[in-house]
Amino acid sequence: MTTQAAQADRNRRVTRLVEGTPTSDGAGVRLTRYIGDAQLDRLDPFLLLDKMHSDQAGDYIAGFPEHPHRGFETVSYMLAGRMRHADSKGHEGVVEPGGVQWMTAGRGILHSEMPEQQDGLLWGYQLWINLPASEKMTEPRYQEYSPEEVAVEQRNDGIEVRVIAGRTQSGAVGPVNAVSTEPVYMDVSMPAGTVFEEALADTHNAFVHSVEGRLVIDGGSPGVVTEIPSGGLAVLSPGERVVIHGQAAANRFLLIAGRPLNEPVARMGPFVMNSRAQIFQAYRDFESGRF
Repeated sequence: MTTQAAQADRNRRVTRLVEGTPTSDGAGVRLTRYIGDAQLDRLDPFLLLDKMHSDQAGDYIAGFPEHPHRGFETVSYMLAGRMRHADSKGHEGVVEPGGVQWMTAGRGILHSEMPEQQDGLLWGYQLWINLPASEKMTEPRYQEYSPEEVAVEQRNDGIEVRVIAGRTQSGAVGPVNAVSTEPVYMDVSMPAGTVFEEALADTHNAFVHSVEGRLVIDGGSPGVVTEIPSGGLAVLSPGERVVIHGQAAANRFLLIAGRPLNEPVARMGPFVMNSRAQIFQAYRDFESGRF
């Protein structure tokens, strides 16, 4: 095999395209769900991916009043608008465009997310990441970073990589730390005609969500070149790198990857454990005021 062919063989390919399902959650917030429903139940260790995107206040103003979590992590990332987060451990803050809030629910926490605006565009994402069995009952933890604290890497040809978690092949490191699933979370913007390449651990599951533009995933040969529609999600095959071409005037996407846990998943509402017995215990603990 030639060197060029060998490199192409390491490219990740698209194994599945997900359009997203319109739904609502919280107190009636309108969402598009990409992970966590019939289209894509989960992609270990990822349990849910929701997008909020509306400039109609009625679609989001009621927000997500106080609700419990146990056994996983929630990641909130804003592109436009502001969301105020507060929890039962005394943490509170406002996530602004480009900012991130990474909450490890652990053994139990009460959490609320409410819009910090009465009108205008609200655009953000919430990702749920599973915790290993050994960490499901840990003390809750909260990481919040302003847009200025998120690492930004400027590449040739005008490509910009905002690194929330993980490390780029050039060495930029995201601020989120001490997460067992070794997550990669990058927000990439690229002009037309440019090519983004990034190394990924072959052991990690990964996906790309097209925020805007026209993206093409280069799987290494003409037969495995796949376009992702704007607003769509592409699940990637195993491989050592991802190669993405930007073909619209402006292109933006989220690249997310994580180490799979390969553990049983029992899930009911806001609780994610390893068995139904643990789920029932979570409800008993919540109802008894132990969170």
